[in-house]
Amino acid sequence: MAKEIQVPTLGESVTEGTIGEWLKKPGDAVAVDEPIVSLETDKVAVEVPSPVAGVIKELKAEEGDTVEVGAVIAIVEEGAAPAAKGDEAARAYEQREDGKEKREADKAAPASAAAKEQARDSAQTLSPAVRRAVLEHGVDPSTIEGTGKDGRLTKEDVVAAAEAKKKGSAGGSIGDAAPDQAATASTPSASSDGGEGAGGERREERVKMTRMRQTIARRLKGAQEEAALLTTFNDCDMSAVIEARTKYKDLFAKKHDIRLGFMGFFAKAACLALKDVPSANAYIEGDEIVYHDYVDISVAVSAPNGLVVPVIRDADKKGFARIEKDIADFGARAKDGKLTMEDMKGGTFTISNGGVFGSLMSTPIINPPQSAVLGLHRIEDRAVVVDGEIVVRPMMYLALSYDHRLIDGREAVTALKIIKEAIEDPTRMLIDL
Repeated sequence: MAKEIQVPTLGESVTEGTIGEWLKKPGDAVAVDEPIVSLETDKVAVEVPSPVAGVIKELKAEEGDTVEVGAVIAIVEEGAAPAAKGDEAARAYEQREDGKEKREADKAAPASAAAKEQARDSAQTLSPAVRRAVLEHGVDPSTIEGTGKDGRLTKEDVVAAAEAKKKGSAGGSIGDAAPDQAATASTPSASSDGGEGAGGERREERVKMTRMRQTIARRLKGAQEEAALLTTFNDCDMSAVIEARTKYKDLFAKKHDIRLGFMGFFAKAACLALKDVPSANAYIEGDEIVYHDYVDISVAVSAPNGLVVPVIRDADKKGFARIEKDIADFGARAKDGKLTMEDMKGGTFTISNGGVFGSLMSTPIINPPQSAVLGLHRIEDRAVVVDGEIVVRPMMYLALSYDHRLIDGREAVTALKIIKEAIEDPTRMLIDL
């Protein structure tokens, strides 16, 4: 019996998505609830599972196609799949790949019969895109730790493993470059004097923007065009926070089972500022200003497909431990592609930490319809004057970008000053000053 696979409801106000990657191809066996396709929406990537066990009969859309909610995208022939089906499909696929009948993994004999069986089973469950990457890069999939759902290998896992292997064989000549940077660095190109480099020529690659990247570009450009953006800066002595973390980090981790980070301090400091400057926690809707008596902080998190901003709900009512756990959970799920639309819905204020990437100073762009965003940067020792003496302190530049249509300069400076003072004297957060 044939079963139609439809595009599921993707979230409030989301009516369509883009086929990001087919995880199964016609002829592949599929189990109940096994993902068969990855759909990209404006904010997240969603894996669509099969509601029945059977064999993929037909795919109704290509990778990159835009599909509406409810559209039929695949047909599954319900029923148990022949045991050898996966093996035959895999062998046929490998034989089509430029005469490469076997992967690198097949050349290395497993240490035991059990290891051999495990490697064979792993090969059978590789998605077409991952299998192709394994063949192209010549890596052993059984030695790679998967970061996908249920530990499944992704194409990014294979590429990262190949680049790590390449770096090792090259003696680390590429250094700490990211996988895509490393690949670029290892590609022969024209020399600086205009002549061709040995062994190759300069190349270009055109890659269609993901749906998420298109949405990010559109929203950020829209924020610049609609809002009256302005940024105010201040610097902050991090000595007190660093001392508090050093003193209590072990006790904190033991009691709450989470590391005490900097974001918890800044989230609570922001809550103090937003309470005293409510316009920074509001937004414009038509000819009205919407104020909030709660603080939902959007935290900018780096994900494989771009920057996402999951929301810490009621941050003003949560303690340090709960905030740190929320942030850690968001980071882990963003890496695995498991954030949901609900995770990113709403938000009244945003904190973006460019310091983790080494940024010294920046002018962050607000996250519409919000009216303000706090930018954090790297901590570095600098010479400052304290009580008439030149001393060295761990300093951080803070940036508050805001919509000048709603927030006056005095209010923006006041809000940032409150955050600075709370970080430099964390006791203020305990006694609500």
